[in-house]
Amino acid sequence: MIWIVMGYVSGSWLAALSVCRWAGVPDPRQHGSCNPGVSNVLRLYGMRLAAVTLVLDALKGIPAVFAAKFLHLPVWLQGLVGLAVLLGHSYPLWHGFRGGKAVASAFGILLVLVPTVALISALVWGLLAWRLRTAAVASLVSALIAPLVCLWWAPDYVMVVGGFSLLVLIRHGLNIRRLRRGEEPPF
Repeated sequence: MIWIVMGYVSGSWLAALSVCRWAGVPDPRQHGSCNPGVSNVLRLYGMRLAAVTLVLDALKGIPAVFAAKFLHLPVWLQGLVGLAVLLGHSYPLWHGFRGGKAVASAFGILLVLVPTVALISALVWGLLAWRLRTAAVASLVSALIAPLVCLWWAPDYVMVVGGFSLLVLIRHGLNIRRLRRGEEPPF
């Protein structure tokens, strides 16, 4: 239980808010898509601040998830710790349950649990984001591909990765509606 709580607490730290504060720029929740995530920081403040946000959001859940894996907890429990990180990021208690979409945090968790799946998903995300210039499409496709890749590389983790992907897809509901209307903003 302690690792689940630690996962939620570490996930609840929204790196975008700290990075923007340190850089002396406005809170990303007040501008652009109003999302405290990498894509909004990139659109608003550029590659440098977005890269720092990405790294910090990916790293923040690693200690709790690594501890769960290192302690050889069952796969489903490792998954619950990872899910707690993602829920903390998406629904942080001290930010009125208004958080990010958990893509960068999911990448960090996958790096610990199933590194090959994480790297393939990141490659897919990068190629799609570069080619289509739309973070939402890259995130949605990467989230759909991750469990399929997991079937091949780490079948024990398919249900866990599928749960993470489902949360990412749910968090992108507004983006899906904007994509249907052709209103999703590019980078």
